[in-house]
Amino acid sequence: MDLISTTPALADACTRFAAQSFVTVDTEFMRETTYYPKLCLIQMAGPDGSGVLVDPLSPDLDLAPFFALMADEGVVKVFHSARQDLEIIWLLGGLLPQPFFDTQVAAMVCGYGDSVSYEQLVNDVAKAKIDKSSRFTDWSRRPLSDAQSSYALSDVTHLVKVYEVLAGQLLSTDRGEWLDEEMSVLTSPETYRADPSQAWRRLAGRMRKPREIAVLIEVAAWREREAQSRNVPRGRILKDEAVIDVASSAPRSVEALGRLRSIPAGFERSRTGTDILAAVERGFARDLTDIALPERSRGRGGNGALVELLKVLLKAVCETEGVAPKIIASVDDLEAIAEDDAADVPVLHGWRRALFGEKALALKAGRLALSAEGGRVVVRELD
Repeated sequence: MDLISTTPALADACTRFAAQSFVTVDTEFMRETTYYPKLCLIQMAGPDGSGVLVDPLSPDLDLAPFFALMADEGVVKVFHSARQDLEIIWLLGGLLPQPFFDTQVAAMVCGYGDSVSYEQLVNDVAKAKIDKSSRFTDWSRRPLSDAQSSYALSDVTHLVKVYEVLAGQLLSTDRGEWLDEEMSVLTSPETYRADPSQAWRRLAGRMRKPREIAVLIEVAAWREREAQSRNVPRGRILKDEAVIDVASSAPRSVEALGRLRSIPAGFERSRTGTDILAAVERGFARDLTDIALPERSRGRGGNGALVELLKVLLKAVCETEGVAPKIIASVDDLEAIAEDDAADVPVLHGWRRALFGEKALALKAGRLALSAEGGRVVVRELD
């Protein structure tokens, strides 16, 4: 299949899709050697199953018609596991698709399990098979092979049936509003803004000392800024292990930095070594009273058994209701409930509270019991 490689051809295709009620969308990209993803291919299909492939690497192509379609509020944009696709659209076009539908999130609401794969969903819903042989191909190379084109196109043509079935199930079960919160996160620009000042959070782990966190904040922020400015992966600047090691050891001299096993020999005397030491000093200069430990670093005291019991309750409720546990509550949510009946977590608000939160609080208060009957966990209210 020919790639759309000129702006007029893309405009014609987008005009056709703009006349439809929905369009399925997918992207192929590379980011192994860069910080920001490199967009290599765009796939789109309409309700009739006709699809197109777009070549964003073509020098004769302006993506403006594509971005206009993504912003068209008269057309639902359908993706599967959309976070990375939306990140690319946000980075390149400065917008996020509206209205928007993620079939992976919808599948969780409809009981297909946590983070169901696209291949499995196509098999279960569209009764079709996808040839995965081109899944890990180099999408930046041209020309694309017939196998690559066929695989890429199938990602959006099968998605038409998947969307129609899931949308129908949501309508019949009156669970459409359950998606709203998840969709609002995915369509929020804040989700895709890589703030260097927040980079430390994914590395904090079980750090408990405010001084370690203070140094980690500065070293992680420095690495994030370097990776962004040079457009290289974070690990090319400094590996995660080394960032954590520096935060824990807090070296304040070239010699101390050089003694860390995670720092390559001679690295401490480079410009990067100087930058790391400067970041450590900024960490020492921070006011420790402003350092807030991550919630999960505070532990859960003696609530471990209760958290495990809440996990069993969650799984039992989700099996009964036909919904994936992941969309109801996280382990962090359960830990928060175990510690505090009034914890400010999503599962104690809205439809999640009605579905599971109230039962979790009743279990804590001894008003609910769990038992095993016929090989299944049964939830019973107590007098």
